[in-house]
Amino acid sequence: MKKVLTFVLTGLAISVAASAWAEGGNAEAGKTKSATCAACHGADGNSVNPEWPKLAGQHPSYIAKQLANFKEDARSNPSMSPMAKPLSEQDMADLAAYFSSQVKKPGEADQTKVALGEQMYKGGNNATGVAACAACHGPTGTGNPASNFPSLSGQHATYIKNQLNAFRKGERANDAGKMMRNVAAKMTDAEIEAVAEYIAGLK
Repeated sequence: MKKVLTFVLTGLAISVAASAWAEGGNAEAGKTKSATCAACHGADGNSVNPEWPKLAGQHPSYIAKQLANFKEDARSNPSMSPMAKPLSEQDMADLAAYFSSQVKKPGEADQTKVALGEQMYKGGNNATGVAACAACHGPTGTGNPASNFPSLSGQHATYIKNQLNAFRKGERANDAGKMMRNVAAKMTDAEIEAVAEYIAGLK
């Protein structure tokens, strides 16, 4: 419980700044500006490539934060970093407003792996100190916009798996208080794969 409380309080500390990035976003302007994004993420934010995240329905503050992180090199990706560099704060707010207003298409899970995935998502692994995903991302994966914890439900399993591996290796380090790095570092390959599949099937 103490570990969960720490995660939540740390998230709350960064929520004000993240919300500020997304304030004043115009969805119609964002739709116009999203033409380049559509090549990878889909015109409505529902990417068809499992390695690229679905943006539809994601919290606007989270989208804006990730774009700002890519722009500032706090998060690195050979495809996204160059795209984010020329964006203004208004551009990021508009894009966040547009994609968050779209409806996320449901995902599909590998049913042979969801039992372990559900166990990890809802209860973590007390023996190895892995916190339950639900503590921050909610029982149905809707996240917590007030704390800037992203919505995960229906996200591509491959994308989730890749991000957990990146956190585990320290290749992604834009998580507040090392929350995700600390969790992923204690997860096995099987646990990462299973929880990614479970998340993909959440509705």
